[in-house]
Amino acid sequence: MYLNRVLAISLMLLAGAANADWQQPQLSHNLMAVKKIVAGPDFELLNLDEEKVKLSDFRGKVVLLNFWATWCPPCVREMPSMERLQQKVNSEKFKVLAVNQMEDFDQVFAFTGQLPVDPTFEILFDTTSRVSQSYVVRGLPTTYLLDKKGNIRYRAVGGREFDHPEVIKTINRLIAE
Repeated sequence: MYLNRVLAISLMLLAGAANADWQQPQLSHNLMAVKKIVAGPDFELLNLDEEKVKLSDFRGKVVLLNFWATWCPPCVREMPSMERLQQKVNSEKFKVLAVNQMEDFDQVFAFTGQLPVDPTFEILFDTTSRVSQSYVVRGLPTTYLLDKKGNIRYRAVGGREFDHPEVIKTINRLIAE
C-alpha cells in the first residue's frame, strides 16, 4: 500500500514536471558539410495518401531529407520549422521530405493533426528502416541536404531550427548552383 502511494505521488510529480513551463534549450541551426560528396541512395516510399513517392522524382530541386519519429522529442520540436522552411523557400526549386521511421499511417496522421499547421511537405513511411539503413541513420532526427543532382552535401544529427537564416542561405546557395 505504501509503495503504491509513493509510486502514485512520483508519477504525479513527473507528470507535473513534464508539463511545467521550463525553458528547453534552443535548437541548433548548424549543418555539417560532408567531407565526401556522394549520391543519395534513391528510394520509393508511400506518403500519407498511400501514394508512391521516389526521391529521384525531385531531381532538379534541393531536398531536405529528414528522418524522424513521433516519439522523438527533438523530431517533434523541429517539425514546425520544417513547415516554415517549406513555406519560405521557392517550392519550384526546393522540397522537404520527412521520412517517418517504423510507425503506422494512423499514428502519424493523428500526430500531424496535433500540429499547429498541417504540413505541406511530404511525409513518407520507411516501415522497414531500409531507407534509413541506406543513409546510415544512427539516431533521430537525422537530416541530409541534397543538391539538385541528388548528391548529399550537408548532414545534421539532432534537432534543428530549419528556418534559421543561415540554413536558408545554405539552401539558396545550392539552388543557385
